[in-house]
Amino acid sequence: MPEKVALIGSGNWGSAIATKLGVNVLKPENGFDPVVEMWVFEEYVKFEGGKWERPARGAKPPEGKTWVDEGYSPLTQVINEKHENIIYLPDIPLPVSIHANPDIKSTVTGATMMIFVIPHNFLAPLVPKLQGAFAPGCIGISLIKGIEFKDGKPILISDLLAEEMKKAEGAPVVNMSVLMGANVANEVAKGDFAEATIGCTDLAIGAKWVKLFNTPDFKVDPVADVAGAELCGALKNVVALGAGFVDGLGMGGNTKAAIIRIGLKEMQKFCQVFYGDRNILSETFLESCGVADLVTTCFGGRNRKCADIFAKCIKDGTPKTWDVIEAEELNGQKLQGTGTSKDVMECIHKAGKEKDFPLMVQIHKIAFEGAAPDTIIDINK
Repeated sequence: MPEKVALIGSGNWGSAIATKLGVNVLKPENGFDPVVEMWVFEEYVKFEGGKWERPARGAKPPEGKTWVDEGYSPLTQVINEKHENIIYLPDIPLPVSIHANPDIKSTVTGATMMIFVIPHNFLAPLVPKLQGAFAPGCIGISLIKGIEFKDGKPILISDLLAEEMKKAEGAPVVNMSVLMGANVANEVAKGDFAEATIGCTDLAIGAKWVKLFNTPDFKVDPVADVAGAELCGALKNVVALGAGFVDGLGMGGNTKAAIIRIGLKEMQKFCQVFYGDRNILSETFLESCGVADLVTTCFGGRNRKCADIFAKCIKDGTPKTWDVIEAEELNGQKLQGTGTSKDVMECIHKAGKEKDFPLMVQIHKIAFEGAAPDTIIDINK
């Protein structure tokens, strides 16, 4: 039987990765079902004034009416008709193999390979709805760059997903991998050459994911280190805040390079302190999920961008809160670095390890404790 793929998530990164796997499933020699169900959080859209519009956040249709009555169309319908995610990845064609589906259970029914690329806060309400739908022996992969925290300890999203999926009585265990790397979604979607790392428990399972994702312009390599790859994907967003502060202050390349190098060392140390029992591989930090993703995120991406604005506004005497910057700049997307910084700081503080992580501590002080952005260089004192 062919492998049946379900893609759970359709935002910027979910739609971008669909452009890769959607091509590979159409090649008969690869052994995949040629249709990928892509779960879409249903929204309503209307083409007006030369662009696609959505109702204002929190708005409701007039009493007794639906958004369709008001001239809007379901986003899933538009994606399937135009083969384009006109909201989260406009002007990039999606392969005809990708079918937008607003029903999560229908999306994963019969799936043997599930790809998770949704915001953290969607996990708790969504995962229970998958029970009994995906195929026995199904494997999963998380593209979610973040970690959860509980009682001052980090919890991997891949572990959280696996745990949630086996809560139901008799539910099968789903082997979870991760895909992390230097992947700015729009560049990947456009076909700019990029690399990614599959962190897996078993290289044979990693090979399955490589077959699904690897294309001539998207090189994917496996490494038997789920925890190391996943932690890199979260921690680099904290370091990117520091890089953004440097940019917002107009500091030079020497300073930014120092922040990146120190940040990489602290990422390694964090993995060793909090996940030393998970066989973290030193070579993981030289893969795309490590140094490459860190460099990319510190020069581009939403976390660096918003931290740049945060520092610049303070410098100019017109400070803005993170919530305001996020709302103004990210088109409905969420910052990861700020929340992760808070949680990382809780872990460091609870373990009494502040002296071991001077950069992460100072980033938190600037972001949340009122320290001046130019104190980013105080880590050398």
